[in-house]
Amino acid sequence: MFDKLKELTKDTAIYGISTMVGRFINFLLVPFYTNIFLPEQYGVITNIYAFIGIMNIVYIYGMDSAYLKFASTQEIGDKKDNFSTPFISIFLTSLLLSVTIYAASVPLNNLLAVPGNYHYLMLFSILILFLDANTVVPFIKLRLERKAKKFAAFKIISILINVCLTVFLVLKLKMGIEAVFISNAAASLAALILLLPDILAELKFSLKKELFQRLLKFGLPYLPAGFSLMLIQVIDRPIMEHLQGLAALGVYQANYKLGIFMMLFVNMFQFAWQPFFLQNAKEKNAKEMFSKVLTYFTLVGSVILIGLSLFISDFVQWKIFGRTIIGPNYWGGTFIVPIVLLAYLFNGFYVIFNAGIYIKEKSIYAPIVTTIAAFANVVFNLLLIPPFGILGAAFATLISYIVMSGGLYIVTQKFYRIEYEIGKIIKMFLLIAITGAIFYSFGNFTIPIYYRAVLFLAFIIGLLIFIIDKDEINFIKQKLARRR
Repeated sequence: MFDKLKELTKDTAIYGISTMVGRFINFLLVPFYTNIFLPEQYGVITNIYAFIGIMNIVYIYGMDSAYLKFASTQEIGDKKDNFSTPFISIFLTSLLLSVTIYAASVPLNNLLAVPGNYHYLMLFSILILFLDANTVVPFIKLRLERKAKKFAAFKIISILINVCLTVFLVLKLKMGIEAVFISNAAASLAALILLLPDILAELKFSLKKELFQRLLKFGLPYLPAGFSLMLIQVIDRPIMEHLQGLAALGVYQANYKLGIFMMLFVNMFQFAWQPFFLQNAKEKNAKEMFSKVLTYFTLVGSVILIGLSLFISDFVQWKIFGRTIIGPNYWGGTFIVPIVLLAYLFNGFYVIFNAGIYIKEKSIYAPIVTTIAAFANVVFNLLLIPPFGILGAAFATLISYIVMSGGLYIVTQKFYRIEYEIGKIIKMFLLIAITGAIFYSFGNFTIPIYYRAVLFLAFIIGLLIFIIDKDEINFIKQKLARRR
């Protein structure tokens, strides 16, 4: 079992390196934006990208999940059928959706509170949506074929184009926020061009009817599920803008972005986890392995959570090319970062519990759980933002992820029961709570950095004493001994 878990760890690391490098390069735009643009301008960028995020789900309508499921088993048709059917389907529907959005661009701009002089940005948004939708299936194909290096290279090239072009357009050509969208569109086009040989090699200009029907049956429930999930991620932005204004939204978004490190951990794990559980579901000890996965995921996630929470106030003041990680105007919002990190950790639990949905083909439950969580998100944003501002929005996000992961856990345990190590999970959260209580009782960010380092070390020691058992320690020792 440990060898299988090592395989998952290796795949997570491979995808993780590409994801972390790519996202960190992209993250470098945050200090750039927050030192160049006013909070009101960054608020406009945030609102439009919230729309793009939601529409990404509509453009794909669950075909990514369906392709991953059926291409891994090839129950119906050959390899080219399994690629071509979802790819052509997305291509045709993305054309139709793009035309529809263009026709409705004026009311959409008004709904997103985009000033009149920026209405033309909707055209770039449409282009980004169309291009990104048509790279989804080809990128999943690379994951299924375990072409991690190629996957990583294409992703990083696209992001480098985005970052470099943005800096050039803003600093050299003196463009405003439109440079952000022009650069994104160029990067998305570059990714599609890079993937074109892979697309043409697998493409058949026909849809396999039986496969298409199965893809829709499995994938369509992920449309409302994905839509609800994206609402959880972005609905706080327009609510924040409406209740607190664009400046508050800009501060909130800049500090929310600092949760990127937990998000990276969850994303890189997800890239490896989905093929892993599909390929190992029929193993005799599959459920035992999946139980250990949750324990180890929580272990690593808790270290990231505590480490970043303790030192985030120092991190934001680091300088890159003479600029701080985020501009001084945004530092007042760093207190929301621990809450955002914890929310992403619960999102990781949701990713793990998804295994039962895929294995038993019970995708109908996904929209039910995520819709309840999205409803909770909207309600708590409306309740908590007026009295607590950006802190209320952060807590609303955390609550919704707890509802989502908890709901999926309850559902999947009914038809794919796994005996998770709940005792260890509870102990880890008790250690997190104790560390947090000490941190905040002494003035949190005002504690000298060496005291915070001691607190972090104490947390690590607590994990080693109360969580890691002898078998796991012996396994680690054996692996280390072999390398000597």
